[in-house]
Amino acid sequence: MQGRFFRPYSPAPLLPCYNPEMLNETQLAHSRVAILGLGLMGGSLALALRGRVAHLLAVERHVITRQTALRQGVVDEAVEELAAAPPVDLLVLAAPVRVILDTLGRLPALRPSGCAVVDLGSTKRAVVAAMSALPPPFAAVGGHPMCGKETAGLAAATADLYRGQTFVLCRVPRPAPQPAAEALALALVEAVGARPLWLDAAEHDRLVAAVSHLPALAAAALMRGAADESQWAVSASGFRDAARLAGTDPRMMLDILLTNRKAVLDALRAYRADLAGLDAALERGDEAALAEWLATAQVAHAAYRRFKSTDHSPSG
Repeated sequence: MQGRFFRPYSPAPLLPCYNPEMLNETQLAHSRVAILGLGLMGGSLALALRGRVAHLLAVERHVITRQTALRQGVVDEAVEELAAAPPVDLLVLAAPVRVILDTLGRLPALRPSGCAVVDLGSTKRAVVAAMSALPPPFAAVGGHPMCGKETAGLAAATADLYRGQTFVLCRVPRPAPQPAAEALALALVEAVGARPLWLDAAEHDRLVAAVSHLPALAAAALMRGAADESQWAVSASGFRDAARLAGTDPRMMLDILLTNRKAVLDALRAYRADLAGLDAALERGDEAALAEWLATAQVAHAAYRRFKSTDHSPSG
């Protein structure tokens, strides 16, 4: 079939078909897993899952990426479209948020027999809402690993990207509980060495707007304001580190902004208000106010560093 590639492999025993009652934390190793998208996140997930599942399949539209993944043994099989994929037990959506939403909308027609679904999207309210609309043959859990790089693509993927990092999981409102799918999601998180943290989807979006999405926008604004090579000549590690997130994939950030608009707007307004206070103090030459502003940030940063250096293992 055009668009499908295989690498010879010796399969472990597979689940005969998707059965939500059979899926639990002990059966990830016997599951057929498909990853839609072999960029940084999907590629790193595939590398981390190698040898930990029965069969690993990639759904990736770029032919060079598919060929590279097979040649390097990242996956066992690769197809161009989800419609061309064989039945799987678990489908991981590792794509930009609006691609995830589009795929969830088409999933009942593409996979009428159902499967378990986990996503890696950067925003969760819209994704969880779309997951809740899936018909009964599906079981779904929202996910967002809190890690990444400013560089994209399979070439940037590493097997240890998730290790030791927080992996947010969001329960999906359904008529019946989904303990098997949730156990499978936890098994996936454990398999890649991450730390699970269960959050409400709306709370997730509020939190990450401040600590993930806003920093990316601040870095972009900083880079836009220092786009002259004469400025770069005198830049050093401070500018480099502060501007690092300006290298984030614009398509991914656009999806984040449009699917988490309210929370990002709230974070931006709070940020502008704080900067307005700084602006006013500087305009007045108010040394005491400026010192207090800077000292407050320093104290908070020290507390943050202590928090991150301590083992705050998330739990459900």
